[in-house]
Amino acid sequence: MSVAGRLKYRPLCVYGSDTIPAGAKPITSVDRCLARATASVSLCDNDNMPPLYFGKDAMAGCCPGGTGWTGYGQLAPAIDFFVSTGSPSVRSGEAEFLKASPELVRRSKEAVGKITPPGAYTVIRPCADLEGDPGVRSILCLGSSEQIRNLCALIHFRSPDPFGAILAAWGPACASWITYPAQMAENAPAGAAYLGPMDPTGNRWFPENLLSLGIPVKLAIAMCEDLDGSFIIRRSGVAYPEAREDLCKRS
Repeated sequence: MSVAGRLKYRPLCVYGSDTIPAGAKPITSVDRCLARATASVSLCDNDNMPPLYFGKDAMAGCCPGGTGWTGYGQLAPAIDFFVSTGSPSVRSGEAEFLKASPELVRRSKEAVGKITPPGAYTVIRPCADLEGDPGVRSILCLGSSEQIRNLCALIHFRSPDPFGAILAAWGPACASWITYPAQMAENAPAGAAYLGPMDPTGNRWFPENLLSLGIPVKLAIAMCEDLDGSFIIRRSGVAYPEAREDLCKRS
C-alpha cells in the first residue's frame, strides 16, 4: 500500500487475537476514542509506536460508542437520540444532529447487523511491524486525497462493479476504519473497501486534508498483485504528475 499510494503515513493492520501481543498497550491508554488512538499510530512521528489492543476485559475508559461499534458491548438505545435530534432525558438534550430522527439511527444500526469481534482482543499495529501473518483482517491507509484516489482507482482496476467496490458507509470513524473493512459487521458487503471517515465529529482532530481507506486483507493482497500491470507502475506520471497544471489560469 505504501508503494501504490506513496503514503507518508503508516498503513495499519487490524486483526483478532486470543492473547495480548508482546509489547502491546491498551488502546484506551492512548485515548478513550478508538479512532483517535488509531489515527495516532499512523500519523504521529514515533518510530517506537507499540501495537494497541482492546477487548472484552480491556475496554475501561473507552467511549460507549466505540465499545458497541466493535462488538465488545451493546449500543445503548440512548445513542439513537444523541446521534440525531436529542432528548431531554439523554445528556440534557445534547445532540449531534447526524441523522434526521432517532428512528433513522435505529434503522441504520439494524441494517449494519450483529457486530462480532475477531477475537478476545482486537489489535491495531503498523503493517511494517508484522512478522508473519497473525490473521490480519484488514488494512487501514490514511493519506492525501490524491493518494487515496489512486488507491481507489487501483481497486477498480480489476473490479467489474462500478458502484459497490468502494463504499462511503454511515457510522463513526471506528466503524469505517475497523468494523466494516475487518468484516466484523454482519451485513457489511464482503470484499468492499471503505472510504472515510464519514463522521464529522472527528474533524476537530483528524487533519482536514486527509482521507482514509479501510481495505479487507484479500482485496489489499490483490491490489499489490495488480501493481505491475496497472497505471500505478505503467503510467506513474499520470498517477503522480511531476508537472501540475493551474486549472484557473487556462485560457
